[in-house]
Amino acid sequence: MSAGHGRPGGDSVLTSRQPFAKLPSHPPLHMKKILLRTFAVLVVLGLVAFFVVANSLGSIVKSAVNRFGPQLTGTKVELTGASISPLSGSGTLTGFTVGNPPGWSKENAFSLGKVHLSVAPSSLMGDHIIINELLIDAPEFDYETKFTDSNIAQLQASIEKIAGSGTATPTGKSGQPIKFEVKKFRLTNAKVAVGVAGAPAITVPMPDISFDNLGSDKGGITPDQLVGVVMKQVSAGVIVAGKDAVLKAGTAIIGGATGTVKGATDAAKGAVGGIKDLFGGGKK
Repeated sequence: MSAGHGRPGGDSVLTSRQPFAKLPSHPPLHMKKILLRTFAVLVVLGLVAFFVVANSLGSIVKSAVNRFGPQLTGTKVELTGASISPLSGSGTLTGFTVGNPPGWSKENAFSLGKVHLSVAPSSLMGDHIIINELLIDAPEFDYETKFTDSNIAQLQASIEKIAGSGTATPTGKSGQPIKFEVKKFRLTNAKVAVGVAGAPAITVPMPDISFDNLGSDKGGITPDQLVGVVMKQVSAGVIVAGKDAVLKAGTAIIGGATGTVKGATDAAKGAVGGIKDLFGGGKK
């Protein structure tokens, strides 16, 4: 076989082979620019979404309190400000007031001032909200009593009645009732202004209130159940403070009355002596 003749088609196979095109070791400059721009857009969108969620959480809480609060208490309820971080779950509620039932002189039954809370972030958008800590510091209560009834007792009775009806239970996106689990609840440094039957109010301190693991053993409790449990303890604390104030007021009144009686007795004795002197009955 001559050198010019190899395997059939052998020369054609060898001559048809072409070297593979080499891929560039680094992406082209224009690809880098596209990737950087895409990443920057995603970061901006992420930041915008974060701030929208952060602001909307506070608005959602404020709207929910102002909407369902009056349904729970049967009175005016107002929350003026709320801020909650979607990352840490920590937040603050400000300007939280609850109005009096009809027939009482003061507009509000109590004002909570500032409320600090810490919520599990993963539970914020669900129907089982876990509150790690709820701290109410330095609230002010106005306790009015007519001996047989009080504004706080009426408010508690209204809450219990509404809670029993189940008409004030908000639901989540799933359609299930929203439930709360409170790991730690503290109400501290409260003051009670006690007014008895139109008498000037006396301000006295109220015992602190604390709870742990509210609703933990029940898979959470509804907002009306939570408010009902807290109000029972608040009512008890306000009544204790009210009794102390009434006792102090009574002591002051009795002390004042005793001084008045003693002064009247001394004056009477002086008057009798003067009459005796006038008619010659006095000692010479």
